[in-house]
Amino acid sequence: MYATHRTTVSTGDAVALGIIATGAVSVAVAALVAGVRAAFEVFGTDPTVAMPVTGGDVEALDGVTDITAAVYTSADVTFASLPTAVSWLLLLEVALPALATIGVCAVAWWLGVSLIRGRPFRASMPAAIGVVACLVIAGGLFGQFAGAWGRAMLVEHLAATDEAVTDVFWIFLLPLDLTPIGWGFALALVAGAFQIGSRLQRDTEGLV
Repeated sequence: MYATHRTTVSTGDAVALGIIATGAVSVAVAALVAGVRAAFEVFGTDPTVAMPVTGGDVEALDGVTDITAAVYTSADVTFASLPTAVSWLLLLEVALPALATIGVCAVAWWLGVSLIRGRPFRASMPAAIGVVACLVIAGGLFGQFAGAWGRAMLVEHLAATDEAVTDVFWIFLLPLDLTPIGWGFALALVAGAFQIGSRLQRDTEGLV
């Protein structure tokens, strides 16, 4: 005979898990708002883009005690308008990481609710975490590439009318951040742990 086994969660734990789940939802909403705001900025009038520049000395800091050197590597440049392709790439730079954040928060909320109900090892939980791990890696890496590609296209667009801009802006610069890969691998490991936990739960629950 088999019966469904549920782990009892104390009131204090349930409250803490509820706060965490609510916080995850709040972060997801903030990420969505950031994506929408980025869309209005890049497709709106007078968009401002952080452009990588070849750099120069920050003369205002010359002579300051304990500062041996100071250079600037980027500049916030306001444009009359952006080419459509550039706007989409700059939007993807923000939207892809935001999508990954929403995915992580969705899984965190689902896990919190499952823990409150005493059923954390759901059969679909490992697959959901695995999908989010892929989103984190892809969103982080492709988002960075989209931003670098968009800025390169913008420099090319400007150079068509004034070649001097290539002496100021980098033609293509991708300061690759590998942090999303680390987080993705960590989530993949969590997915594996839940897969094992789900299997053990199916093997042991309900035996009387």
